[in-house]
Amino acid sequence: MTKLIEPGARRGEVRATASKSQAHRYLICAALTGHTVRVENAGSSQDIRATLACLSALLYADGGTRRLDCGGEEMEGGQFSVQLHGKRRAGGIDCGESGTTLRFMLPLTGALGADAEFMLRGRLPERPIEPLARELCAHGMNIEHRGNILRCSGALRPGAFTLPGDVSSQFISGLLMALPMLPGDSTLNITGQLQSAPYVAMTLEALRLSGISVTETADGYHIPGGQSYDAPEMMTVEGDWSNAAPFLCMGALSHSGVAVTGLNPESVQGDRAIVQILRELGAVVEVCGDRVSVRRGTLHGAVIDAAMIPDIIPALAALCAAADGETRIANAGRLRLKESDRLGGTARLLRALGADARVDGDSLVIRGRPELSGGTAETESDHRMAMAAAVAACACRGAVTVTDPGCVKKSYPGFWDNLSSLEADK
Repeated sequence: MTKLIEPGARRGEVRATASKSQAHRYLICAALTGHTVRVENAGSSQDIRATLACLSALLYADGGTRRLDCGGEEMEGGQFSVQLHGKRRAGGIDCGESGTTLRFMLPLTGALGADAEFMLRGRLPERPIEPLARELCAHGMNIEHRGNILRCSGALRPGAFTLPGDVSSQFISGLLMALPMLPGDSTLNITGQLQSAPYVAMTLEALRLSGISVTETADGYHIPGGQSYDAPEMMTVEGDWSNAAPFLCMGALSHSGVAVTGLNPESVQGDRAIVQILRELGAVVEVCGDRVSVRRGTLHGAVIDAAMIPDIIPALAALCAAADGETRIANAGRLRLKESDRLGGTARLLRALGADARVDGDSLVIRGRPELSGGTAETESDHRMAMAAAVAACACRGAVTVTDPGCVKKSYPGFWDNLSSLEADK
């Protein structure tokens, strides 16, 4: 299946989708709380459904009524009432293609003393898990990884944990959510540079909101044991800066501009950096309350550090393909470990549409052109790549054919509808 995108700039306004990253964290905190918690604006992407399914499988009572109310099959309104109690039970747990779900659920499974079998789909079996698995096994768990099945058992013990900071911040977040439930205190030492640090900040924010105490140390964190989750009765998920980024990049290619509403300009989400980056690229950016509007200025290349913002790099790269001069996106090596090899894949996608893009070590180097040709954009079944193709289409003279457009359901099921709501900028 393919999707044809007509070429040319767009104008208009869209509403931000819910922050997938924050929703994962809020739903876990809600599920681990002893009273009913309502999580609003959690969205209904495939990744969020995977986390909900895992929480239900791990926490609802054996032989009892399912107590995770998702508001119906389609999760109408994106609102959830969560009240999960009862015995822990073993069972098959489908993580889909969600790396976040798997990396969060593994330590939680050990903290709950559950036996579980995780089913992994797509590229998920190939994505890194070894550093986290090693630490979990060193502290009482048994983990067996065979093909697309990962089995774990055993109770997680408190103690001294060590994780690298440059592989996945999700390893760190998963432990930070699990360790407070253990019977004793733990420490988490982080080696090397912590990349994607804003995602850890999001985890700490969710924990504080849920009554969990974590103390930052010189080398990492001290996590007191014996704590109980006590999330507020209502938790509202912010708008997603990651999913807003493609539309904001489209605005930078439009003389009339594109606006995204429902964004928190004070959010700890790292991808909020898109505002400053667009300004550095020469776009005109205005922030008024929860509304961010972007229109075309004198676009030019720049050096962009990808270390803290990997999710918005494909969309930014598509924009830079139409900026004057050279752009170097540095520290982008971890993009190879996403749903696809986003470093090489982004370069290939842009070249297929007439851009000058190449990989140089762990950097993506782009020389801008006034106009791209159009053509076929291979998404490699990666939602961020599909959205990048839509950004690139705004700078093309010919139509863009997007392969596997349905892959956006992983994080943003309504993306194509929102794109269709924008008008041609004539």
